[in-house]
Amino acid sequence: MSETEIISFEPATGAELWRGQVGNVDEVVERARKAWPKWAAEPNAVRMELMRRFANEVRKRLDEFSELIARETGKPLWESRTEVEAVIAKVEISIRAHGERTGQRRLDSALQGSSALRHKPHGVMAVLGPYNFPAHLPNGHIVPALIAGNAVILKPSEKTPATGEFLLKCFHAAGVPADVVQLLIGGPDEGKALVAHDGIDGVLFTGSAQAGIAINRKMASNPGKIVALEMGGNNPIVVWNTPKITDAAALIVQSAFTTAGQRCTAARRLIVKASMYDKVVAEVKRLTGRIIIGAPFDDPQPFMGPVIDMQAAVQLAESVVYLISKGGKALTHMKQPFEGLPFVTPAVIDTTALSERPDVELFGPILQVIKVDDFDEAIAEANNTRFGLSASLIGGTPEEYDHFWAGIRAGIVNWNRPTNGASSAAPFGGIGLSGNHRPAAYYAADYCAYPVASTEMEQPRASVGVGFREDSKAKSED
Repeated sequence: MSETEIISFEPATGAELWRGQVGNVDEVVERARKAWPKWAAEPNAVRMELMRRFANEVRKRLDEFSELIARETGKPLWESRTEVEAVIAKVEISIRAHGERTGQRRLDSALQGSSALRHKPHGVMAVLGPYNFPAHLPNGHIVPALIAGNAVILKPSEKTPATGEFLLKCFHAAGVPADVVQLLIGGPDEGKALVAHDGIDGVLFTGSAQAGIAINRKMASNPGKIVALEMGGNNPIVVWNTPKITDAAALIVQSAFTTAGQRCTAARRLIVKASMYDKVVAEVKRLTGRIIIGAPFDDPQPFMGPVIDMQAAVQLAESVVYLISKGGKALTHMKQPFEGLPFVTPAVIDTTALSERPDVELFGPILQVIKVDDFDEAIAEANNTRFGLSASLIGGTPEEYDHFWAGIRAGIVNWNRPTNGASSAAPFGGIGLSGNHRPAAYYAADYCAYPVASTEMEQPRASVGVGFREDSKAKSED
């Protein structure tokens, strides 16, 4: 990778997939600023119709798009296909959310006038996309932003630029003007320059807490610019008083190891009642040992592909060594089954004995197990994090779930369901280091437009009866 060129490699093979020139931030922003007023002036119905055409474009190219995502991320083909289907479904969800969250209202007002609530777009929005869901997650910002009347500049992850390019080609093929939704190819430097640019009216970010905090710090001196941050999690899954050990293990493995653990909602910590520990751990180990790890197009289809690159694989291996060196006990070891490629096997580490467990997002298939004795201790351990994205309780009574729901600090709280796989028809976001109270998904409409309150009359009509002297002219005429 040079300073002027970005190259994308297939994680599963190491082969070069795509290369392109780094974009010019000033030029991209200038084009967006010129294009935005005309786009904002279009009727909502026009913008919504173009989004529906976009969905149809993606639907026509579903197989091609799915294969590209599989090659660029290493995901199994079945999982890449679900991502493209989510891109399509996002359109109708966003149209419905826009009408509900940013609708127009009129009310009676004084003097036979009216008051009104309407919403306006912010302007030019920068969308910074991640590599784990390089189509679905940026699309979740782009579609509601365009519906609201904003122009959008997408800076995809430098690890998945080909997917970002394909996504935007679908928007353009649907008739969205090329300057209204643009692609900025680049690395961290281009991302920083885009965030800091005076011509940007908002930043919509999905990625690491470290990068999100840097963006928040940069934007702190610009309170007039909207910032929405989704920054991942150190998510707990608690297992309590359930006879269904096999089902519990399936939910745990699904939560921890889907997408090779590269989900912001992935379970990072398994908190289990001491009396259930042996049975639960044994079943998790058994199921983990059955996981098929392979390339995207293997037959049979794998459950897990590689992590994004060798750098990520090395960092994960180092994290496992760190946990063990501090007193963790390896229940399943992380291995690299294919030399020179970023495939790793899931690691399950008992960290009960660690006096200070690292509160970081280990973005891969590493699950820490913590043994506790009572339910309040389980909730306290689940909350022992600066993050607050997702949490799940497996087992327990309805009363215990109510207690769990009330006590957990997270934006997504589930019962007998995995920590991942949140609904796009609900808000998606967290607290603490997981976000800045700007949830995405159904609530993305909230940060894509701002409310405007008005009081209105067709003709001016006013009188002031208090605090004025008598009119001298009128008095002299009397």
